Amino acid sequence: MRSGSVQKHIDWITIMLYLLLVVAGWVNIYSTSLPSEEASIFDFSQIYGRQLVFILTCIPLIILILALDTKFYEKYALIFYIIGILSILGLFVFGKSVKGQTNWYQIGGLGVQPSEFVKTTTALLLAKYFSDNQGTLKTLKEQVTVFMIIGIPTLLILKHDTGSAMLFAALIFVLFREGLPSWYLWSAFITIALFVAALIVKPSLIITSIVLLTLLHYYFNKNINRNPFIYLILATVMCGFVLSVDYVYDNVLEPHQKDRINVLLGENVDLQAEGYNLNQSKIAIGSGGWYGTGFLQGTQTKGGFVPEQHTDYIFTTVGEEWGFVGSSTIIVLFLCLFFRLIYLAEKQKKRFNRVYGYCVVSFLFIHFAFNITMLVGLFPTIGVPLPFFSYGGSSLIAFTLLLFIFLKLDANRINEW
Repeated sequence: MRSGSVQKHIDWITIMLYLLLVVAGWVNIYSTSLPSEEASIFDFSQIYGRQLVFILTCIPLIILILALDTKFYEKYALIFYIIGILSILGLFVFGKSVKGQTNWYQIGGLGVQPSEFVKTTTALLLAKYFSDNQGTLKTLKEQVTVFMIIGIPTLLILKHDTGSAMLFAALIFVLFREGLPSWYLWSAFITIALFVAALIVKPSLIITSIVLLTLLHYYFNKNINRNPFIYLILATVMCGFVLSVDYVYDNVLEPHQKDRINVLLGENVDLQAEGYNLNQSKIAIGSGGWYGTGFLQGTQTKGGFVPEQHTDYIFTTVGEEWGFVGSSTIIVLFLCLFFRLIYLAEKQKKRFNRVYGYCVVSFLFIHFAFNITMLVGLFPTIGVPLPFFSYGGSSLIAFTLLLFIFLKLDANRINEW
C-alpha cells in the first residue's frame, strides 16, 4: 500500500542545509558587489540583484522536480544524456568565448553553461546503467561501458574547459562504491604523483627509484608466484611516463595551464601576473583573523583586489569578513550536507537511487574541495564555483536540479519494495 504524499517525506534536514548555504552565499555576493551603502537589495542591474533572481528561479524548478513522478528520471535518463551531449557539441558552432574558453551559450542577456547541466544527465544515465544491468564492475565490458558514459562528456568538455572536465573524475568514487577494482585508484594516484615529481626532481633520480622499488617489491613477494614480466612491464611504463612529462609540459599544456602549475609548485612567479590571484586570495583570507573584519568591512573585498571574488573566489570574502570562525562554520555546513547525502544514499532500496545519490555527493564534494584548496594554493586555479554559494545562474540552477532530483527519489523510498 502506498504511503500518502511523498512530499511529506522530503528530507528537511538537507533542504535546511541547502537554504543556509544559498542565503550565506547571497550575503557574501552582496558584500563583494555592493556599489554603495544606499543601494537597494532589489537592484537587478547589480550582481547581487541578478543572483537573487536566480535564487527565486529555483523555487518553481524545485516545485516541478518534486511534482514529477520518480520513474520519469529513470525512464528518460538516456534521452537526457543525449540532449546533454548535443548541448556540448553545439558549443563548437554556437558557443560564445569568455576569457578564451568557448563554454557558454548567449541567450538574450543571459549566459548558459551546458557543462553544469551535463553532470546531472551523466549521473542519471550512470544510475540507469547500474539499475538495469546489476553489474559488479568486475568484467572488462562493464568497466568499458561505465568509462564511456563518463568519458564522452568529459572529452567533449575538455575541448572547451579543462577545469569543468576534471570534475567528472569525481564519479570514480561512485564506481568504487559499486565494485570497481581498487587498482584503478592506485594507478591514478601514482600517475599524478609521478607527474608532479617529474616537474620537481630530475627524471634520472625518479627512474632509479622506480627500478629499486620494483626490484624490492618483487623480491619480497616472489613466493606468491608473481610474474616477473608484469613487474618489467609496469616499471617500463612508469619510466616512459616520467620521461614524457617534460614533453607534455612544454608542448601540450597551454601557457595558462603551465602558469597555474608553476604557482602550485611554488616556482618563481610574477605576483602581479600569474601569481596575482592566489596572492590576493591569501591576503584576504589571512586578514580576517579569528572573527573577521565584519560584514561589508573587508578592505580586500571593498577594494576589489581579489579578481572574480563573487564567483570562483567567493570564499575569500568569508575568510576576510567572517574570519576563521565563520569560514569553519561554512565548511561544517558543507560537510554536514555531504554526510547527510551519503546517509540517505545508503538507505535507498533501489540501486538507481543509491548510485544517483552518490553521484550527487561526489560532484558537490569535488567542487567544494577544488574551490577551497585552490584559494590557499593547494590546487591549481581552474575556475570551479563553490556549490550554492558562488554567483552564477547556470551553476546554482544546475546544482539545485542535481540535488532535488535525489531528494525526490529519496522521498519516494517509502513506496518502494
